[in-house]
Amino acid sequence: MLTLKKALTGVALSTSLILSSGAALAEEWKFAIEEIPGSIMDAYAQEFKKQIERKTNGDVTVKIYPLGSLGTPTELIEHAADGVVQFTNVSVGNLGTIVPESQLFMLPYTLPGDNKATSNFLSSSTTIYNQMAQDFERKGLKLHTMYSEGEQVWTTNRLVRNPDDFNNFKMRVMVSPILLRAYEDMGASPTPLPFGEVYGALQLKQVDGQVNPAATIEEMKFYEVTDYLIWAGENQHLSTVISGTDWYESQSPERQKLIRETLAELNGYIYEVVERFNNEKLEKIKEAKPELNLVRLTAAEREAFQQRSTATRSAYTKIAGERGEELLSSLLDELGIQ
Repeated sequence: MLTLKKALTGVALSTSLILSSGAALAEEWKFAIEEIPGSIMDAYAQEFKKQIERKTNGDVTVKIYPLGSLGTPTELIEHAADGVVQFTNVSVGNLGTIVPESQLFMLPYTLPGDNKATSNFLSSSTTIYNQMAQDFERKGLKLHTMYSEGEQVWTTNRLVRNPDDFNNFKMRVMVSPILLRAYEDMGASPTPLPFGEVYGALQLKQVDGQVNPAATIEEMKFYEVTDYLIWAGENQHLSTVISGTDWYESQSPERQKLIRETLAELNGYIYEVVERFNNEKLEKIKEAKPELNLVRLTAAEREAFQQRSTATRSAYTKIAGERGEELLSSLLDELGIQ
């Protein structure tokens, strides 16, 4: 049953088919993202809007709601399930309390380290689209696609080269049981905080670091309140595009085909955007703060964190149960990992 808050929000946003002066206006699809205008998610949503409006000759318009417009990432997911918004783009880490099985993709040192290889995998994985999509459906969600926003980068107030350096280190993470366990296994003290509070927490030393791709670090100005950018290679920042199953299944076969084909076309588009954004915004960071220390861990240093991360897989299967074991086995087989 919808809460009063959700019901009122739905009334405020319900403009799917509006009649004005006896003429039907365009159908509006709402697309909510958890990042700011000008971000990678915004670029994705803007391209989706452009393609849908062009292909439907304006019969469908897409309105984009950026960070904070309609609530927290968790609320955006609930809005999608309830049909308040038609699409939402949220990070996998923010799905942990709703679709625990999705945290499979938060396991450190599991996906390919190469951005292109990860992108190809995310667009075609049978584990994702033949299996894990069913777990989304049980929550009333249609998992359309996943993509990477780039390699994760630690911003820290001290040098971290091995797990011992993480001692008494408060690392901000998304509200994900697996991320909490992952950084605990790597030696840190994980601290969940809403995205909008991260800058202030870094500035006030309430946390010692956070993790995001270079593009996000530049957009949110996290580099201003940190001393080190560290590439440890533990994961990519993964993102999902989802709808409510009820809304999606209510669409005609032609509209469903339109959505599938448009999102498939965006796979190649967003990979190029991600590469460009992260490279260009890293250069902006260097120009804005030349004294910032940029550190890429060696293979041996990464191995130390990777060894500590093996225990996190067991934590995932405890959280996701027998279903988690099935998905983890499928993922490792698909990736050729023993």
